[in-house]
Amino acid sequence: MSAPEAGEPAVELDCRDLPCPMPVIELARHLTDVAVGEVLAVVAHDPAARVDVPAWCRMKDQHYLGADTAADGAPRFLVQRLG
Repeated sequence: MSAPEAGEPAVELDCRDLPCPMPVIELARHLTDVAVGEVLAVVAHDPAARVDVPAWCRMKDQHYLGADTAADGAPRFLVQRLG
């Protein structure tokens, strides 16, 4: 996974045990928990999240920063709120 462009996220969602499509639904529910310009991270083992999070960002005009790993090695997907 590539390194993100931004620093640590303002909010990290623990979606490790959630099946598809719940990680993206949680992302949508919690986007307004961060200010415009801040980063929200979605930690998910769901293999579809690798495709779903960037696709959701394109559809919702948010900035997908990329993926890295959480402290426990779980995939972490980073989204910067644009509006």
